[in-house]
Amino acid sequence: MKEYFRTLSSKLLKVAESFPALLLAGPRQVGKTTLLQHCIEEEGKKRTYVTLDDVRTRSLAQSDPELFFETYRPPILIDEVQYAPKLFPYIKIICDRERTTSLFWLTGSQQFSLMHNIQESLAGRIGILKLQGLSQSEIYFSGTHKPFLPQMATERGQNKMEEDFSLSDLYAHILRGSFPALYARAETDTEIFYSSYIQTYIERDVSSIINITNHKLFSDFLRITAARTGQLLNYADISRDIGVSLNTVKSWISVLESCGIIFLLKSWSQNVNQRVIKTPKIYFFDTGLCAYLTGWKSAQALSEGIMNGAILENYVISEIIKSYIHNGKEPPVYFYRDKDMNEIDLIIEQDGLLYPVEIKRTANPDLSMTKAFRQIPKEKRGLGAVVSLYKTHLPLSREVVNVPVYEI
Repeated sequence: MKEYFRTLSSKLLKVAESFPALLLAGPRQVGKTTLLQHCIEEEGKKRTYVTLDDVRTRSLAQSDPELFFETYRPPILIDEVQYAPKLFPYIKIICDRERTTSLFWLTGSQQFSLMHNIQESLAGRIGILKLQGLSQSEIYFSGTHKPFLPQMATERGQNKMEEDFSLSDLYAHILRGSFPALYARAETDTEIFYSSYIQTYIERDVSSIINITNHKLFSDFLRITAARTGQLLNYADISRDIGVSLNTVKSWISVLESCGIIFLLKSWSQNVNQRVIKTPKIYFFDTGLCAYLTGWKSAQALSEGIMNGAILENYVISEIIKSYIHNGKEPPVYFYRDKDMNEIDLIIEQDGLLYPVEIKRTANPDLSMTKAFRQIPKEKRGLGAVVSLYKTHLPLSREVVNVPVYEI
């Protein structure tokens, strides 16, 4: 079984040294436990491992937290801690009593309730990091991967994919997705994996937060939502297509977001500009899950089908967001669209500058693709980028560079 270096490793150990408790949050099966167990080896400290997926252990944590911590003493790694919120006050007591770092390492896959409990009980005592599936960099390259900016991408010349990495290879990767289990064993059937993932994890986790009485309707909701990836989020349209209430759709979207399955990309606007569309766009963190839900079964069909541009845009934006999350940073990203039909796929904000990014399914990028960049005032605009299928870095002007999709 192949293991992959995770960019977050070094940041995780630094955070652990700074707080009594550490939470690693993220969806199921993205490698949270594997990463923490790897970091335990690097830490060189004996640490007890407990998972609350185990029914008996969970029952003890829920019914008698004091006995739980008499049985399992820190330093400790507790998996899926959201199942036992009664543990948090006791974790606080132990942290305040022991006054040392790295006592508790926790994982959680339901941020909806988890963050509320942590804010109430462990504020100032816990460092919080997030993890998503394997990034392109983690699968194909070794070493760390810095948060994406156009000029930083030009510095990663040593991190090139093989020259023969073709368009079909790219879409095969997009179709497979980013879950570590799909790369640890090459023979894993992706259709069976994603079918099981939806039934075993997504539906179960959502049901534990809100009561789903009709799983068929929820499955329809997942498929319809996936078909809208890269589009403006329209609750009313989804509600009408499925036949459920607007509030139900809003609730389901909120839970998928809190479980790390989807993300909502907010729009960027200048306060003085009233013509900007403020509705967020919806994307999936994992393109394999999105492709499975929309019925694509082969890389060639996906590459040639009606979703080829939307799924590529989803992939690139997800990869850029992961480059921030896996460095322990909140991704400062937006999109731009106004009522005059000017659009910018992604805007990255850093140090007072706005870096525009356009994503194009073409091997012939040119400057005409970046006209909307002018909607950002020149004094606020950083180096822009066109992320394309052209395989080398190429200055399109002094203000815009082509970045190969293979090197984001």
